[in-house]
This record gives sequence, structure tokens and C-alpha cells, in this order.
Amino acid sequence: MPGKAPARRTVLKGAALAGTAGLGAAACSTESDLGHAENPTPTAPVDLGDASAVPAGSAKLFREQRLLVACSQDGKYSALSAQCTHAGCVLDKIEGDEANCPCHGSRFNVVNGAAIEGPASVPLPKVPVRVENGKLIAGPKA
Repeated sequence: MPGKAPARRTVLKGAALAGTAGLGAAACSTESDLGHAENPTPTAPVDLGDASAVPAGSAKLFREQRLLVACSQDGKYSALSAQCTHAGCVLDKIEGDEANCPCHGSRFNVVNGAAIEGPASVPLPKVPVRVENGKLIAGPKA
């Protein structure tokens, strides 16, 4: 006999660990083009407050509402989902014209949502937005 066979307990532990590792890898993989973001865009209109909170030439994250709103130099607003398309994490900050995902380091353009740095490769979904009575309203029928 060249060596002693591993104990049954050792084999079972190895199988359990392999299964757990597989679950961990699956949790970090993208299941669709939008990662794990179940509802990346609002399903009803969302009042984001005063439009003046997003001055011309700037962008602002509304983390609680999972939205990113930008205002061009000529005063036109655009909105995007603030949920990363890789794993569904909510973006955490804006630096210049890029929004950052804290989970895996993806970066997105704040105006058009393009994925600038991975692992995300799909742009952020666009969200309709309008100004009504001085308030930003995002979501369906906006």
C-alpha cells in the first residue's frame, strides 16, 4: 500500500468547502447584463427635491433612491440608475465625471452611464427625469 486513504470525514469536509467556494464565485458573477440589480430603475415617480441641488455642469448621487442625476452646462438633466451593472451595489461617490462602485471598483461616466473601468462592462440604465415646480422627478412618466 503506497499510502493511507483519507478518512471519510476529510473527504466530506473537502466536498463541503468546494461547494461553498462555488457559491461564493456565483455570488460575484453577473447573472444578467445588470448583475444582481433586481430593480435598477424606479418603478414609480421619485421626488428628488430641489433641482438646484444639481447645478449646471455637475452631477449628484441620490444613494437612498439609487439614482445619479447630472445637469449639463446648458441646464439639461439626465438620470441614471446608481446600481452597478456588475453586482448591483449602489455607487458611493462621484469624482470629476466618473461615479465609483465601492464593491469591485467599477467606474461609470456620470452623463451617459458608460462603463469606464470594470469589472462592469454594461452601461448604467437611463432613467427619465424632469423638473416640475422646481423639483426633480425621476422614474416612469418623468
